[in-house]
Amino acid sequence: MRAVVKEQVRSAAVLLVALTVLLGVVYPLAMTGIAQVVFPWQANGSLIRHNGKVVGSALIGQAFSDPKYFWSRPSATSPLPYNAGASSGSNLGPLNPRLRAAVEERLRALEEADPSAAGPVPADLVTASGSGLDPHISPAAAAYQVPRVARARGLSQQRVRELVARYTEGRQWGILGEPRVNVLKLNLALDELAARAGRR
Repeated sequence: MRAVVKEQVRSAAVLLVALTVLLGVVYPLAMTGIAQVVFPWQANGSLIRHNGKVVGSALIGQAFSDPKYFWSRPSATSPLPYNAGASSGSNLGPLNPRLRAAVEERLRALEEADPSAAGPVPADLVTASGSGLDPHISPAAAAYQVPRVARARGLSQQRVRELVARYTEGRQWGILGEPRVNVLKLNLALDELAARAGRR
């Protein structure tokens, strides 16, 4: 009986060590290596570099409040907006007074930044996404901001619209999701366009 128990303990110990090495060391290293070879940009966080410096990720939104930039979709993460360590939505229902107050505050900010803005405000400019980290806005949300950005930059609306069109991404594989605009990429391109034009 003692010999049987001893054999079972030895087998269990060998299996524990083997699986720990296989699943805890070999497998993660293999997956990391494959990812670095096949998808290096994605595996390293989809980082966006500008003038040799990392300025953000294509997957994580950033806060923009200056009228000369396109504004991102609001974030409901805490304690700071676009906090990748605390991805979450507000979880506020449509009848919750806190949601109404947040939307009204965002509407006021948009109106103060551009009192002459016309037409309905796209929903994604006043409501947070489920993750709170969305780096994209809809083409409609970008188009709504074109007059304000063009005026603040001293650029023609046509040039800014062309830039928005260039940075509008289509549906994945032509069928998944909706067309979208990456706000950080668009704003970096806008800075470059304004610099070439000798403006702000």
